[in-house]
Amino acid sequence: MTPEEEEAFKRARKGRNVALALVLVAFVVLFYVITFVKMG
Repeated sequence: MTPEEEEAFKRARKGRNVALALVLVAFVVLFYVITFVKMG
């Protein structure tokens, strides 16, 4: 694998990690909102 390919691979992996983190945060927020509405 050339250095250019390796760099592109790292960028793609970082982007996927950021997307996964955002999805996880969205689920947590959704869970809190639902819990709050049920209790309120």
